Amino acid sequence: QVQLVESGGGLVQTGESLRLSCAASGTIFRINAMGWYRQAPGKQRELVAAISSGGYTNYADSVKGRFTISRDNGKNTMDLQMNSLKPEDTAVYYCHAGVYITAAFIRDYWGQGTQVTVSS
Repeated sequence: QVQLVESGGGLVQTGESLRLSCAASGTIFRINAMGWYRQAPGKQRELVAAISSGGYTNYADSVKGRFTISRDNGKNTMDLQMNSLKPEDTAVYYCHAGVYITAAFIRDYWGQGTQVTVSS
C-alpha cells in the first residue's frame, strides 16, 4: 500500500507565501508523474501543477509565474512553493502521484488534502 501525506497548508493574507509538501511512503518501485490539484467549494478539482519523473513541469495558467513545483526522487517527496497568493487560490490542495508498485504495474494515489485559505 502507498500513502501520500500533504503538509504546509494554512491561512495567509493576499500577497503572502506558503509551501506545500507531499511525502510518499509504502511499497514503491518508482514514482512516475506527480502533481498538485485543488478544489474550491462548488468547483471541480483542477490541476495546479505537475512534474514528470525527469523534472519537466506544467502549470495552470492561473498560477504561472507565482507557483513552483519541485520533487526529490530519492526521497519520494514533492513540494509546491506558492508566492503572491490571491484569494482565488483558496482551496483544498491535493497531492497526486502515479506510482509503480512493481516494474509493470502503476496505480494512481491521492493525498487527503490540505486547506489553503487566502484572505483579502
